[in-house]
Amino acid sequence: MSKEHGQSLWYATALWLTTVVVTAAATYTVTKRREDAKQTAIVYRQYQRDKMLKEKTAEARKKSYEPPSGSLLDDLTLDKIYLWECEDLRKKFPSAMTENTMKCKATPAPLIRSPTLRRSYTAELDESDFETAEKITRYNKLITDHECILADIVRKPNMHTHTVSYMRAGPRRHLHFDPQSVNAAIVTCGGLCPGLNNVIREITKTLHQIYGIEGTVYGIQGGFRGFYDPAPHLQPVILTPELVENIHHEGGTVLGSSRGGFDIEKIRNFIHKHKINNLYVIGGDGTHRGAFRIHEDCMEHGMNVAVAGIPKTIDNDVDYIDHSFGFNSAVEAAQYAIRSAKTEAVCNLPNGIGIVKLMGRSAGFIAAHATMASSDVDLCLVPEVPTVLEGPNGCLPHLMRRVKQQGYAVVVVAEGAGEEVLGISAEADASGNKKLPAIGEFMKQAVTDFFAKHGDVATVKYIDPSYTVRSVPANAADSLYCMQLAQNAVHGAMAGFTGFSVGLCNNRMVWLPIPELVATSPRSMNPRGRTWERVLALTRQPNTVQPLKKGEKDKYDSHSPMLR
Repeated sequence: MSKEHGQSLWYATALWLTTVVVTAAATYTVTKRREDAKQTAIVYRQYQRDKMLKEKTAEARKKSYEPPSGSLLDDLTLDKIYLWECEDLRKKFPSAMTENTMKCKATPAPLIRSPTLRRSYTAELDESDFETAEKITRYNKLITDHECILADIVRKPNMHTHTVSYMRAGPRRHLHFDPQSVNAAIVTCGGLCPGLNNVIREITKTLHQIYGIEGTVYGIQGGFRGFYDPAPHLQPVILTPELVENIHHEGGTVLGSSRGGFDIEKIRNFIHKHKINNLYVIGGDGTHRGAFRIHEDCMEHGMNVAVAGIPKTIDNDVDYIDHSFGFNSAVEAAQYAIRSAKTEAVCNLPNGIGIVKLMGRSAGFIAAHATMASSDVDLCLVPEVPTVLEGPNGCLPHLMRRVKQQGYAVVVVAEGAGEEVLGISAEADASGNKKLPAIGEFMKQAVTDFFAKHGDVATVKYIDPSYTVRSVPANAADSLYCMQLAQNAVHGAMAGFTGFSVGLCNNRMVWLPIPELVATSPRSMNPRGRTWERVLALTRQPNTVQPLKKGEKDKYDSHSPMLR
């Protein structure tokens, strides 16, 4: 190779290397400038958002100092608010203080139980397709401890200037329990009610999918006795999102339920053995008293356990809450029985009368609301209103008049009505509830005898849909309500609150201390309230409620809209 050729090759190589370096440097510079420009744009947009937020905040604060429109009422004042606080485990036990975010944890979808779909569904998937994933999502709204819902939202002139308030339910900023160490248990007690499976499902899914707990959710079978009964069919079942995926389409409770069986020592042993730190108890006022006893026992023994109640009563007789879950579904299911009773009454001659007995041991909410929803009822009897058979305000003369006017009549009677004529039973069931006399059969015979006494004949058909009404699946409204109750029960327990129940008060989700909740439960319908007035307007039956005496206070005065 000649010297000139070698120099030319060296120059070409140097030129190529220079070109590569210059190109790389130029590319880096351009890329860096683009990235810097993007970052600058992001920072600028964030600055603009922050600036706009500050301006809106300042504007809102400025407006808050301006007097609102409307007339200032001098005789309405509210100067003190007393909060019904729930017991906080963070004050007595070390707290994890974990930041609260939605884990949005995916879980394997359940196999579709269909011979046709199963082949195509499973053939394309392998085990890797069922691996769980987790995506962190921050809550749009976190609740502070002093956010509250006022109990007395209806204000009257010269009313007292203080009111109680309820803790607003919802996710808190920090968790008391570390999701990695949470074990939970769910138990259903008492009678059946639409929506029980919905609550079980949503508690399980909230714990696993929203909070991403690493522990186990135990389903206690058969009520309180399921904590300790060695019977094979009462052994606890491990609840997973896959297992509960479709249970909300069925009525009843997949865990089973029973009355009684409360043994605090055996329940405590189960909680200790399985390291339970979240306990969810679904039941009525009696069950809630048991739940609070568990809470007290755990505190006495230094056990860091959150006990949360979800009020369940088809009679809607737990106080303070707007209504209990399953109540709307029960009223809806009662419509079918009332329509059947009307059909029987219209078609069976002469003087057809259809009688429907609905649930309502000490409260006539189902009977009253089913009557109003139907508008086909001519007589409604409830426990809160005295039953008068004959005389100027008698229900039997009213029925005869209705039959003479339209050819038939429909009667709805609550199971607890008529103690004035039947007497009070001394017997009680396993929960301590008094056994009720057979008001439905009594009314059927009383109507027949009354018509015969007046030289006429009545064709009376009696329908008792009690167990049909309470065993139906939850309707859409109750399904949504059950989801809200379950999620907020978990929010409260994970935040460290205990000895509380969750409910809808003044159309807002709240946490209520169990002692306050059960102190005035079971509640009754106000016989001097607007609900009963509406029933009277529809049925046109005589009002047998005695007016208040001078100076007598209405004992039904309550925060609940149902009792106003």
